[in-house]
Amino acid sequence: MTDSTPPAANLPVAPVAALRPHSFTTHGVTIEDPYAWIKDPGYPEVTDPDVLAYLAAENAYFESVMAPHRPLIDRLYEEMKGRIKEDDSSVPQKDGDWLYWTAFETGGQYRKWWRRPVAAGTDTSKDELILDEPVLAEGKEYFRLGAFSISNDGRLLAYAIDDNGSERFEIRVKDLTTGEHLPDVIPGMLSEIVWTADDKGFLYGLANDQWRTDNARLHWLGTPIADDIELLKEADEGFRVGVSETSDRKWIVLSSGDHVTSEIYLLPATDPLATPLLVSARQVGREYDVDMHGDTLFIHTNDTDPNFRLCTAHISSPGEWVEKIAPSAHFYMTGIDCFRDFFIVDGREDGLDQIEIHRYDDTIVPQRIRFPEASYDAGLGNNPEYAMDVLRVGYESMVTPGTEYDYDVATGELTTLKVQEIPSGYQAAKYRTERLKITARDGTEVPVSIVYPADFPRDGSRPLFLYAYGAYGYAIPPGFSTGRLSLLDRGFAYAIAHIRGGDDLGQQWYLDGKLEKRANTFNDFVDVAKGLVAGGWTSAGKIAIAGRSAGGELMGAVVNSDPELWGAVIADVPFVDVLNTMLDAELPLTPGEWPEWGNPIEDKAAFELIRGYSPYDQVKAQAYPPMFISGGLNDPRVTYWEPAKWAAKLRATKTDDNILLLKTNMGAGHGGKSGRFESLREGAEEHAFVLWQLGIEG
Repeated sequence: MTDSTPPAANLPVAPVAALRPHSFTTHGVTIEDPYAWIKDPGYPEVTDPDVLAYLAAENAYFESVMAPHRPLIDRLYEEMKGRIKEDDSSVPQKDGDWLYWTAFETGGQYRKWWRRPVAAGTDTSKDELILDEPVLAEGKEYFRLGAFSISNDGRLLAYAIDDNGSERFEIRVKDLTTGEHLPDVIPGMLSEIVWTADDKGFLYGLANDQWRTDNARLHWLGTPIADDIELLKEADEGFRVGVSETSDRKWIVLSSGDHVTSEIYLLPATDPLATPLLVSARQVGREYDVDMHGDTLFIHTNDTDPNFRLCTAHISSPGEWVEKIAPSAHFYMTGIDCFRDFFIVDGREDGLDQIEIHRYDDTIVPQRIRFPEASYDAGLGNNPEYAMDVLRVGYESMVTPGTEYDYDVATGELTTLKVQEIPSGYQAAKYRTERLKITARDGTEVPVSIVYPADFPRDGSRPLFLYAYGAYGYAIPPGFSTGRLSLLDRGFAYAIAHIRGGDDLGQQWYLDGKLEKRANTFNDFVDVAKGLVAGGWTSAGKIAIAGRSAGGELMGAVVNSDPELWGAVIADVPFVDVLNTMLDAELPLTPGEWPEWGNPIEDKAAFELIRGYSPYDQVKAQAYPPMFISGGLNDPRVTYWEPAKWAAKLRATKTDDNILLLKTNMGAGHGGKSGRFESLREGAEEHAFVLWQLGIEG
């Protein structure tokens, strides 16, 4: 069966959003925005009948246009579902007196959380169901479990849930000895949960009206929420406060920071009302995080080099840092974890994950865990105890399913515990993966991870799917995807462009894609696509591209600049109305985003820079490729009106007859629909759109 694009005459009529005059002037420049009305003035409540009618019309159009392709969507969905082990469970891990694991039941959308006393060995009659997500999610269109924290004595569970996608979580506390819930319920939370040493209370953070966590609070069990004690209050509206704990659980960590600056306080877990101990006062542009070993602070920081270094300090003088591991030009230190007998340094060398085991005795040569493939994704797994001799490690590549190992620190032996099972079958030999380097227009070599069928011809005849993100220093790992196999098995190559803006090759790689260097991110993506064409991997017009959130901004920029390259575009919850969002200090995320994008309110140069690439502002009268745009009504990160306004402006401005679809999830947020199968169906819709637009047999 072939799904081909029907004649325009056979398509339903696309919605046309009303034009309503609206303008504003900033830095002497007047901006016209006739779709500003799509932002409901009552947000976060969206009740404006015109707004809801427009979104409903777009959703109805989406359903009507995709209706002939439902058989293909269903096939793709069943393929994807067939690759998921329905009754899957995690490998149990010891934490104190208990073994903990999670499990799905056949047909289940959500996990169940289990434990068993270590002393019971393999006696399954001692298994305890401690949290039942399917029951919590019953009857809800959306469900997400957030923080999950068991008390030190193993008796109580504090957890947080979000049932509409707004990311305003509600804390509940369950007595695991009785199965009953305590009366302590705390709404509006947005943080982790950390228990005090005596388990009489826990720390958390509330989201304020602007969806910013500017506080750390202490709740004593059995007391009114109104009596909770504010331990830290952040005055800078761009900073966020977080709560965590050191590996030995003796110290509670209160952190405050934005995308470029951090500041940390410590509290004894035995005395959370003690005066917080400041590790080192914030310095703009300096990031640091800490762990503890005995009375020694281990400080991971970029104070002297963007590739970070490791310092130590005594708890009595936490600001006096002594270098322990110097920064390296080739090794990007991404984090440290302290254990009783050793500490772990995580990092990337030439863009590839590395795990190093260091002894506290500097005379002992560090161990590095060796991995076999040229491109892969690896890191520490769940290692909850301080006194561990065997580490849980995760590994995967674009052709190797997710694998869990135990790594014996003493012997260096890796023991395979679990390999991701694919019930419908998987043969790694059918695929190949490579790590390419493609030279961008300024001479910079950009890494590309690519996977393709073993018989893939390099003659430009085949389609290619290209993905990237390119922001916030977030690296896209070259990991395994069962959903991706539906494209590979239809002749696609699938590539990840490790463009500047992520930290794939170190923090400088990130710095070279932000603020005034933002254009590097867009140019890298386009140049990677052109390099893949030049290398025979595909041809212009046969490239499907996708990006999410800030990666959706990337999609918007490259369809404006190089529309002829792309055969289909997926833009999920795209951050495309960049100028308007960065000019609105009342929006939840805006002040914290200025270090990433610039502050156009105060800085005219930032205003002009953002206006020059903001996808919504740069829509022009030209031909655009086929596009599938998604949004979430309850999304607090990329508000629903960004994709909606963009779609409306594109529809009114573009000169082609290519399909443009907007789908708004009316009961979800930034992550789309919840539940492992519902999210698969959304993936199936996107893959079907790509296959349809590229004329690929279904």
